[in-house]
Amino acid sequence: MMMFFCGVDETGRGSAISGVWVAACILDPDKPIVGLRDSKKLSAKRREELAEEIKHKALSWSIEIASLEEVETLNVLNATLLGMRRAIEGLRIKPNKVFVDGNRLPNIDIPAEAIVKGDDLIPAISAASILAKVERDKAIKELHQVYPQYGFDKHKGYLTKAHMLALHEYGPCPIHRKTYAPVRKLLEKQMELF
Repeated sequence: MMMFFCGVDETGRGSAISGVWVAACILDPDKPIVGLRDSKKLSAKRREELAEEIKHKALSWSIEIASLEEVETLNVLNATLLGMRRAIEGLRIKPNKVFVDGNRLPNIDIPAEAIVKGDDLIPAISAASILAKVERDKAIKELHQVYPQYGFDKHKGYLTKAHMLALHEYGPCPIHRKTYAPVRKLLEKQMELF
């Protein structure tokens, strides 16, 4: 009997905008992919090339989004775990075991293991990491077209100095996470002015 091992990873958890992208991936042992590693350690061009190869060669893959509303309602960790469960359930093949990057596991009825730095250790997690990152980067480029004043194309919504300066100048926009402390404090200050 063939065993199917699934890797799961997310991107965008630490960002101050939009939702969290989660991918699950079952690689084909007969179709190896050279160069899989933590998506953050690859150039954008290489990630995009690998994402295409993964989609072509993997036995099954799935990308889900834990929405902004879910992040704000459930908190970012619980929204991420929900996104992970949906990504796993979205696979065409039910895995025998799931490997998740990090130290927390979603609520699933499949044997699972959380592996810190798994995106650099387990090829299926690396593949999931790449799929999630490429998909989120595409979405962030689109959001940058709508809200160019924040510079999302540069910092991807993470709270860099440039992002904080833009937040102070323009205030939060509809895709900012209102529950995040720096964004919430700015909103509270705006409310005091009225």
